[in-house]
Parts: sequence; structure tokens; C-alpha cells
Amino acid sequence: MKTFSLLYTKLDQTNSTLDKIEILSSFFKKADHEDAAWTIYIMMGKQKKRLVKRSTLVKVLEDISGYENWLISDAYATVGDFAETVALLLGPDRIALRSDYSNSIAYWMKNEIAPLNKQSEKEHIRKVGYWWKTLSQNDCFVVTKLLTGGLRVGVSDNILARALSESFGIAKDVIIHRLMGDWEPSSNFFGALINPSSQSDYVSLPYPFFLASPLQIDPNQLGVFENFSFEWKWDGIRAQIVKRNDSPIIWSRGEEVITDQYPEVIADVLKLKNCVIDGEIVAWGKDILPFSELQRRLGRKKVTQKILDEIPIKFLAFDCLEFEGIDIRRESYEVRRKKLQNLLGLTRLDRLEIASRIEALDWNDVIEARAKSRSRKVEGVMIKSKSSPYLTGRKKGYWWKWKVDPLTVDAVMIYAQAGSGRRASLFTDYTFAVWDDEKQKQTLLPIAKAYSGLTHTEIEELDKWIRKNTIEKFGPVRSVKPYQVFELSFDSVSLSSRHKSGFALRFPRISRWRKDKGLRDVNPIRVIKDIFVTNQS
Repeated sequence: MKTFSLLYTKLDQTNSTLDKIEILSSFFKKADHEDAAWTIYIMMGKQKKRLVKRSTLVKVLEDISGYENWLISDAYATVGDFAETVALLLGPDRIALRSDYSNSIAYWMKNEIAPLNKQSEKEHIRKVGYWWKTLSQNDCFVVTKLLTGGLRVGVSDNILARALSESFGIAKDVIIHRLMGDWEPSSNFFGALINPSSQSDYVSLPYPFFLASPLQIDPNQLGVFENFSFEWKWDGIRAQIVKRNDSPIIWSRGEEVITDQYPEVIADVLKLKNCVIDGEIVAWGKDILPFSELQRRLGRKKVTQKILDEIPIKFLAFDCLEFEGIDIRRESYEVRRKKLQNLLGLTRLDRLEIASRIEALDWNDVIEARAKSRSRKVEGVMIKSKSSPYLTGRKKGYWWKWKVDPLTVDAVMIYAQAGSGRRASLFTDYTFAVWDDEKQKQTLLPIAKAYSGLTHTEIEELDKWIRKNTIEKFGPVRSVKPYQVFELSFDSVSLSSRHKSGFALRFPRISRWRKDKGLRDVNPIRVIKDIFVTNQS
């Protein structure tokens, strides 16, 4: 634990990417293979998110520190991080009373932390209390981070891969690929990870996804028109089909296996030669259906025949990454597209097809296509360089997403809640409402929660106003005088049982603080209903 705690502290003390890579590289070169595997596992966020309830940890902290619950709550509200709150309240002058604890993070995770998952609250209180009494302040901090699943230290998967690449001379893309999917941290796994000639079985793994950059310039500035290809930006979920044997797998962008949710796609994949295909899963009847329909199938462990009938889907393939067992990601986009056509075009498929390209003669045609996106129930246009390889992550200069301009509505803030982390002392999470114009006596209907879009200066200004204009308190939530009007941007509208309005905005964010508008200027709910009806037609 000492070694891991020291590593965490070093990483936490710098914002420099190069410094983090150097720190990690030095650690990996010296670390036991099992410790290194567990370190990667933890920093990638693969450990169980929360093993002990917050209320249980508070009980332990009350007992050990002697502080009352209200003081702990106030301290947490000010600090914004529970592990840091624990460390501060336990005091800085703590000396570890035990010397027989292994420095191994692997030992801790396997023998101390993991068993908590199957233990009672009584055992949690006893064990956590013992740790907090016998460990140093910094070790208490790190252990609490592991218990609450909040161990974030600014280390991305890319930083980990770069550090491992520099340490062992393995290509970064190879490292990233080997870290994909589910795996168990072990000495054997780490050995295979850093072995240049490793023959470990990666047959089921997807490739790291290549992501498009938002288009923030006039498309005419991208270059010669003929050098680009254009597709619709479909409103679904990104996925890869991996077929290297007789058991094809569908992977989500979040590295989750979602094969069982889409059996009709698998039926088509079984007809294909070995391949890896990138594409979008969308709800599709006679034409594309709203994303809200697809949501009904997401996260289901078992898809019934009723669901299959009610919510048909399609896999719209737009790239081929592997063809007949050969990795073709370094080939140009045009070559990969032809391979995709060869792969899918010769077989009769029901729920798997090539995503259509946009036929355009010049940039004006592309601009016009984008303008029609919402009527086609798509999010916008994808612009891809014909010569582009399939890279890892978000690399500028190859693929762009040019989403349609967002929808907007004027709404009034009615609730506010404090943020977390560095914003724990400020009200940063807001609930907005619109007028219920269908009743004779007008009332406000909650329509969305949003927390992004304001500058830090605006947040501080709004925070002061919230504190002066609070009507009621509901735990961490405050109801406020309906006075502050904001323009909200959003992508679409869906039905919702969470809001009294019956609707929810998709991806709501604050676009403007409308200080020039008052409560009378807030939009009525019929504006939202009209958008919803239009999207459904």
C-alpha cells in the first residue's frame, strides 16, 4: 500500500502529462507484475465502484474522530471529496501502527478490499475502523478512495498506454488494444501485456475506437472537396462487431459486450467471413426511429420476442477494420470502404447493412444536407478524409462531426444543488421549468437538469443569488424564487416519467443566461410538445 500511496501522491501533485508518463514509467519498470496489473486496473476505473455504503463510513468516522454527523456533513460539503474529508478529520499527525501490512497493492485488493463485497455492514464497520485507526493519514486517504470508487488522478487510458509503451518498447496502439474489454489483473496478464511477441488470446477483443472531432470552422476551409467523403451522423450507439471465430461479439464504445441484446444482428454476422466492423446500432422500422425507442433495449440482459418485434434495430456499418483476419486499419478510408462493400454486398442480410453516403457535388450540397438532418432524424453530417487511416481515440485532421444546430428553449431555474469536487462549495447543478399553458392557472413544470455552460464568474454570481433567494431546503437541494431565466440548448425531446411535464430534454446545457428576460418570457410546455411531435413524424 505504501508504494501505491506514494505513486498516487506523485501523480496527484502534477498536472503535466509528460510528468505523469515519467512517474508511471518509472513505477512500471520496477513494480512486481501483479502490482503493476492491479495499478492499471484501478486507474482505468475497472474496480468495483463502491464497496462500502457512505452512511457506514460516516458511522465509522463519527466513532473514531469524535465529530458529530452534522459537522462531518458540513466538512464534506466544503471539501467536496469524502476521502479527503476523512483524512482531514482524522488528523495529519497519524503514524501507521502496523508494520506487517504488505506494500503490495495486489495483496490489499485481493485480501483486504475485495472480500468486503460479501461481508456484512457490521464487518465493514469493524474492518474500516481498524484501518483508519492503524494507517497513516495518506494511506487512510487512498484506502477510502478505493472503498468509494473515486480514485481519479488525471491518468487517462492514453497516458497509461504511453507510459507502458515507453517502459517496454511496445507500440502504444498494441497496448491499448490489449487493455480493451474485461480482464483480470494478474502477473500473467501483465507479462503478456508487455511481451512484444505475446501469443495471448486477443481473439475476442475490439479495436480502440477512432473518434471524430467537432467541426468548428467553415467546411470550405478543410481543403479540396474531392478529398472527402460524407455520411449521416446516425442517432444510435457506436459499436464494433468482432468475428474471428464462430462466436461473434458486439462491443459498445464503452467496452461492454452487448451481443445478447442484438440477436438479429448476430444472425447476419454468422453469414460473413471473419472481420471486424465499426458502425452504429439504431432503432429501425420502415425507417430510422427516435433514439428514445432504442433506449428501451439498452441494458437488458434478456431481450424478449416482444421487444424484438416492438423495437427492431439495424447495424449500419461504416468501416472495416479487419478483413479475413488481416488488420487493415492503416489502409486508407477508401480502401477500407471497398473492403466493407465486398464483405457485405455479396450476402443477403436483414439487419446489417452499409451506412449510406451523402451524394454531394460541392460544399454547398453538404451544407444543405446538414440543414435537413433533423427532418431525416439524424444528428448531422460526418466528414471523413478519403486517405485517413483508422486511428485510436480523437485525432484531429481526419474525421469531423458536424452536428445540426441545437434546439433551444427559454426556461426558469426553480431548484439548485451544490456540485462536487472543486465545486462542492458552489451551487452548480440546476433544475429548469417551463409554463404549463394547458391549465387555466399557470404552473411551472420541471423539464430538465443542467450544469454546464456557465463561466466560473457566472457560477459565482448565480451562487450568491441562490443563497439570498432560497425558498425551501430539501437536503442538498434548494428551491429558489422563479426569477432567473436561461436559454437551454438540447438535441431532442423524449417522453419521461421523471419530470412532471412528462418530457425530458436530451443533452441539455445552458447556452445563455437571459438577464434581459423575465418570468413571462419563459416558454410554454406546448413548445416542447411540438418539437416532440415533429421528431416522431
